[in-house]
Amino acid sequence: MIKFLDLQAITAKYQDEISEAVGRVVQSGWYLQGKANADFEADYARFIGSDYCVGCANGLDALILIFRAYLELGYLQPGDEVLVPANTFIASVLAITENNLKPVLVEPDPETLQIDETRMEAAITPRTKALCLVHLYGRNAYTQAIAALCEQHHLLLVEDNAQAHGCRCGELRTGALGHASGHSFYPGKNLGALGDGGAVTTNDKALADTIRALANYGSQAKYVFKYAGRNSRLDEIQAAALQVKLRHLEEDNAHRQAIAAYYYEHLNHPCLRLPRRLPDAENVYHLFPIFLQTKAQRDSLQAYLTAQGVQTLIHYPIPPHLQECYAKAPWNDYAAVAATAHSAAQPSQLSITEHLADTELSLPISPVMSIQDAQIIVELINHWH
Repeated sequence: MIKFLDLQAITAKYQDEISEAVGRVVQSGWYLQGKANADFEADYARFIGSDYCVGCANGLDALILIFRAYLELGYLQPGDEVLVPANTFIASVLAITENNLKPVLVEPDPETLQIDETRMEAAITPRTKALCLVHLYGRNAYTQAIAALCEQHHLLLVEDNAQAHGCRCGELRTGALGHASGHSFYPGKNLGALGDGGAVTTNDKALADTIRALANYGSQAKYVFKYAGRNSRLDEIQAAALQVKLRHLEEDNAHRQAIAAYYYEHLNHPCLRLPRRLPDAENVYHLFPIFLQTKAQRDSLQAYLTAQGVQTLIHYPIPPHLQECYAKAPWNDYAAVAATAHSAAQPSQLSITEHLADTELSLPISPVMSIQDAQIIVELINHWH
């Protein structure tokens, strides 16, 4: 069996260091908003290259808190539009709708899988106030054209960096490219906790202070509540474990890049399409997606690999605009158009997103996977009929 992601083995790599760090927290008797949290926030801000880092309960909360803080500070108003890639994980969209903002879904470039900068300008209206830029699969999504559009139209640039810890864009890391960034430390991420965890990074002190208050019930002073906030804190045990794993993140990402290089150099099945290869610095390979020509081919290859003892996953089989929770959302005319298009055999508004969802398959990639495992997977795929 080649596991898709062996979390037990990943933790075992740093078991002694993690046990020691967690033990210090347990012995301290201080389990929330203590030294471990402060130390991790400082180290992670330094790593990302931002002035401030605010820990929170998870990656979704990180994005929700960013948009909520911009509402509280007056940069956004309810009903404002936020551009977001249509092919993202649903959390990117949930953070927008949770704050009574309107998501405007933009198709990806099928070669890069990231939001298509050439389609962005056509989607901008007088109500467009922000862009949620998702570094999907661990790939840098930031371009100079996107930066220019944000500047030209005075858009807030909010990064969803949940999948791209350590990824670079030139001299900067993703998470330090925009006005604020949300990070997830879900166990399966490149920088994963032992449970849920998240953080916001920014250079804006007012924004950081507002987010810290909102995440603490809305309080900046004990029993004094400026905002109607929520309880969203990164606990001390998770912070301690994350600080250990942060020290090894660059090494772990380099191993992922080595596995990805082997895939790129040796996968050659005619039914397969790989996304455009980026320089290693710009892709930390949280996932390694491949694409088949049809859904039937994708499902057939997945079944074949499963039978051969190779675990794979599909990211993400149902796009946000086709999810039941948004079926009757007033902003979601995409679903109705898609249904009409399918019945009329015409392309829908989001046909690229829907095709990617139907044909994507993620291969195993992790810091504990061996090159020999990659060789086995490549041989199986290249000889698949």
